[in-house]
Amino acid sequence: MRPTALAALIACLLAGTAQADVRLLTAATIHTGDPDAPAATALAWDTDTGRVLAVGDRQAMLTLYPLAAVTDVGQATVIPGLIDAHAHLMFLGGTLMQADLTGATSTRDIVARLQRFAADNPEGWLLGSGWDQNRWPDKRFPTVADLDAAFPDRPVWLGRIDGHAGWGNSAALRAVARQPGQRALKGSWQPAGGRIVRDAKGQPSGVFVDEAMSLVQAAIPAPSEAAREQMLARALDKAVSQGLTGVHDMGVSRADLALMRRFADAGRLPLRIDAYADGNGDALADLCAQGAYQHAAGRLEMRGVKLFMDGALGSRGAALLADYSDDPHNRGLLVTSPDDFETAVRKADTCHVQVATHAIGDRGNRIALDTYQKVLGERRATDHRWRIEHAQVVALEDIPRFAQLGVIASMQPTHATSDMGWAQDRVGPERILGAYAWRRMLAAGARLALGSDFPVEQVDPRLGLYAAVTRQDRAGQPPGGWQPDQRLTAAEALRGFTADAAWAGHDEAQVGRLQPGLRADFVVLDRDPLSVPPAGLADLQVRSTWVDGAPVYEAAR
Repeated sequence: MRPTALAALIACLLAGTAQADVRLLTAATIHTGDPDAPAATALAWDTDTGRVLAVGDRQAMLTLYPLAAVTDVGQATVIPGLIDAHAHLMFLGGTLMQADLTGATSTRDIVARLQRFAADNPEGWLLGSGWDQNRWPDKRFPTVADLDAAFPDRPVWLGRIDGHAGWGNSAALRAVARQPGQRALKGSWQPAGGRIVRDAKGQPSGVFVDEAMSLVQAAIPAPSEAAREQMLARALDKAVSQGLTGVHDMGVSRADLALMRRFADAGRLPLRIDAYADGNGDALADLCAQGAYQHAAGRLEMRGVKLFMDGALGSRGAALLADYSDDPHNRGLLVTSPDDFETAVRKADTCHVQVATHAIGDRGNRIALDTYQKVLGERRATDHRWRIEHAQVVALEDIPRFAQLGVIASMQPTHATSDMGWAQDRVGPERILGAYAWRRMLAAGARLALGSDFPVEQVDPRLGLYAAVTRQDRAGQPPGGWQPDQRLTAAEALRGFTADAAWAGHDEAQVGRLQPGLRADFVVLDRDPLSVPPAGLADLQVRSTWVDGAPVYEAAR
């Protein structure tokens, strides 16, 4: 054999070997998220590394990789993997193992659901979550009396849908009273950063808001490690089934991170977790002592901390600059004092830890912005990527400050459509103009990272896309959308759940787009989210979810 022929044969053999490690996916439409090459019909990746090799025309890619394994998804649409920029995995896992009270229309409805759940779960505390008094005819907070007749002896503890209030029965209150050193719940005193709702005689009504919830939670036996593993596993399975390839988990404890690390070590993380430490505690101390954490497999990292400024609007715990419009003399709660908050921010800054702060009310947001400005000083133009989580009610004059300070607005579109029936009652017609104001944020130059806050809202980014584009509920109400001038386009909404969410987590060199060198994280949908009528966004079907070029979820056929 002549040398030239031998060389050609060797080249072909080497190419064939290389292409054995290449997988090619073809589709009617691939949205890459890359502004320079936004659309394609084929995607190739290295199966060893899980990284994208090329994106382009189907025929050209088949020619380039003739020996690659090919997956053809037909008329389906492929988009970059969806990232929920604000969620709570362990909280979700816990709710999946409790009584589901979401959508309950009355206290009677809740009692009926609890009785059915209790029949199958007869031991220990009766736990549930998801109630929302704003859905009830009288919109009042519930009381122990609403539970005591059905559950006179078994302790009951039920989390409000926003996670910022809880409701217990008399048996639960008796369990609290038995805790060593516990102060009597009767009276007028209040715990720092929280509120015990009491009747006219000073007796606790059964509802505890924000930091007051810890009084009851301390009396509830901690779940076993086996139960915690089940919580995480169920939450992960739920997330990938909805098309999520990444989650920014806001408020991860040292113990939770250790659990996630064990899952990562065992290859049990089907998606990427950007974990944010739970306040100025042990997890932040570890970040300061050891630096940012990143698992070798690339599916778990912690480089940020999540701090709390105030409570939630639905339970009137969000800190406002003026009284609640529907509750005179109440301006909400500061969960963290301004001084303690500044101390925590300075600590994180010194340790080179990204700061994310829960702020819902206009006062909470202003304090957070003021503190960021004070701590950053002249460094506000640097690439710090500090965040405000929710940025829900913001004074109009404060909206431009997000861009001026380089602060990311991490917002959740479904909060607007869940709250629109009562939000204006809370803050009135003027302050509502700065609430859930996605378009105003974008117009002012702020970067939007979008999420759900699950399990406060459903684990479904398609609902987030729908809410962002329509500002309507699933029934299409109100006509034209609530505050329709704040709607996003489908492309803007999709970017908020992909490229901009990745950027908010310092992950733009890894995920968020489908480009050579980035990880092959993508979702196969039955239709094109950028072409369907807005009403169809919520009904898109997830056919499969892929992480590192491997399917982690496939819909049943």
